[in-house]
Amino acid sequence: MSEAREYNFDGIVGPTHNYAGLSLGNLASAAHKGQMSSPRAAALQGLAKMRILHSLGVGQGVLPPHPRPSMSTLRRLGFPGSPGDAVVRLSREAPDLLPLVYSASAMWTANAATVSPSADTGDRRLHLTPANLVSNPHRAIEAGHTTMVLRAIFADPTHFVIHDPLPATPAFGDEGAANHLRVAPGHGRRGVEVFVFGSIAGEPVAGLPRRQTRRASEAIARLHQLEDCRFWQQKPAAIDAGAFHNDVVAVANERAVLYHADALDPSDIGSLPGACEMSVEGARLSLAEAVRTYLFNSQLVSVGDGTMTLIAPAEVEASQAASAEVARLIAEPDNPLVAVRYVNLRESMSNGGGPACLRLRVVLTEAQAAALRGRIVVDDVLLDELEDWVGRHYRETLTPADLADPALAVESLAALAELAEVLELPADQE
Repeated sequence: MSEAREYNFDGIVGPTHNYAGLSLGNLASAAHKGQMSSPRAAALQGLAKMRILHSLGVGQGVLPPHPRPSMSTLRRLGFPGSPGDAVVRLSREAPDLLPLVYSASAMWTANAATVSPSADTGDRRLHLTPANLVSNPHRAIEAGHTTMVLRAIFADPTHFVIHDPLPATPAFGDEGAANHLRVAPGHGRRGVEVFVFGSIAGEPVAGLPRRQTRRASEAIARLHQLEDCRFWQQKPAAIDAGAFHNDVVAVANERAVLYHADALDPSDIGSLPGACEMSVEGARLSLAEAVRTYLFNSQLVSVGDGTMTLIAPAEVEASQAASAEVARLIAEPDNPLVAVRYVNLRESMSNGGGPACLRLRVVLTEAQAAALRGRIVVDDVLLDELEDWVGRHYRETLTPADLADPALAVESLAALAELAEVLELPADQE
């Protein structure tokens, strides 16, 4: 296998970033429902994180926001016409649907797809399956556009296979890479892919929704022709504590696995060949505090010298218990983790998404990276352009009432049309 490198494809926070509280089971989202958001600050915070990853030598790419309002959804719901006219009518006849068509949740690209690098697959091509996200209506509308964008970027069939999303039914509920771990001796080496699920086939359960099903995970493993994979059930108590995705309580990078012991079974982690366990016990950090600070939703990245850095939200630094655990892990001599960088993602965190939510990890060989389409791998020049674009197009603040403003629809779609040109991607086809 040729030399491979990990790229983190971050979602650019969209111009309609708002706090609608649409995600049942996401405690932060519910807590901030109806509050004023700051789309410009949210996007700039995300770009600042990307700049840090780029400066560390980690491959960093971007994925564009989805067009909002979603004109295809408006038309399917019986609201044709221009964006402004459709929004005015919607706000008059079904105002409760405004947050649905304006949702900016596609920024959390950990839910965009499940990715298997070519080192793991039977045909030695990189496989991606876009998530159907059937658990929430505002996210289920993302699957088609995500598929289109991924097929535009990963277009070369010599290197890439982009599958259709799984059938959009609860039995095949699929939330993408947020419920997927990969443990390997190195990015370009064959690894073990771990699928973490909440229910077998979407059966009703007590407590908060179990979004990922085992049936979906098994289907993806077959489609990706995986040679070594595991299926683990997340502990129900972790989901009910607010770990609606596994990446709220666990993160892996190469051979390292950082996880909360109350969410996954330590014996499962121990069964992974060559894994370096970094376990945090509930006595040291409660599950509630882990969910509140999103310690495990940090990014764990290799920095080129055999060591790893944790990209953690500022909420971890502000928590005595969480920051103490980070310091303890760094101090342990056998851990590859040697440093932490704290980042301000307050806007995303208030809506329930931390550093790891904002990125889709894709391991690419040199040939695969060269085959990518579009201007989507960042450098300082592109980051500067994106910051300028945000400054020119994004509102400083947004309230739930602002979603009824037809001017917002026009502004948002015009901004995204310009972004498509900057990123050299196809214009919106909704």
